[in-house]
Amino acid sequence: MKTGFIGAGKVGFSLGKYLSVNGINISGYASRNPLSAKEAAEFTGTKFYADYSGLITESEIIFITVSDGSIQSVFDEIKSMDISGKILCHCSGVMTAAEAFENISSYGAYGCSIHPLFPVSSKYNSHKELKNAFFCIEGDEKYLGFFEELFKNIGNPVRVIPSETKSEYHAACAVSSNLVCALVAESISLMQKCGFTEENALSALEPLVRANINKIFESNPMEALTGAVERCDISTVKKHLSCLKNENERDMYRAVSLMLTETALKKHPETDYSEMIDLLRRE
Repeated sequence: MKTGFIGAGKVGFSLGKYLSVNGINISGYASRNPLSAKEAAEFTGTKFYADYSGLITESEIIFITVSDGSIQSVFDEIKSMDISGKILCHCSGVMTAAEAFENISSYGAYGCSIHPLFPVSSKYNSHKELKNAFFCIEGDEKYLGFFEELFKNIGNPVRVIPSETKSEYHAACAVSSNLVCALVAESISLMQKCGFTEENALSALEPLVRANINKIFESNPMEALTGAVERCDISTVKKHLSCLKNENERDMYRAVSLMLTETALKKHPETDYSEMIDLLRRE
């Protein structure tokens, strides 16, 4: 089946190129920005479509790779066209197929969401790394097996998830990806108070962060846990809180450390963490 793309940003470029180099028949690209669609078509060696209707006519699968806030409006534009028998896909991590493509069955079409657990940061280079991505899919049961096999045959691990858990799924991705950026940014800020530049701080923190991340994925978060919370070191945690002058910083430290006590309790069920918990809950 031919696969077309509406939207030619980083995800459209990357996924189209990735599928193309892995033998999937890509029809081409259409976009509200014709220049980006032409560029994507050239990059993937496929066809540029001046309008959506031409792409839809020549494609059996249509990926709508626009921003989350624009998916529904694109569907509103194309649902009056002949989409009967077509499979519409989006790549939002949080939105279900039913939310994006409201009443799609009444148009004789099918909807799926296909989300790579990967930070697509480059139009031209991210496709090279998508082989390492885990893909999660949900949507119309008729085609879930088809997409599961498609990505497994390419070499990607795949999981079909229930539509009602999409929010939990995306929150999990955000905690492991986006929220980590905020924690590292806070670490850099504290290091700068010690005289480090941002560059120096990143260099100093890198071995610590990488070693901990490697340990997490070699075993699990519980086995990787070290530090003052695990040791139930009340005096050290008090010092940490005292140097965090900003309320948001203290709230962040308390909230994350409270969650760490849950992990620490699993690792050391014989240890009494009640005083640590009381300290972290204190206003």
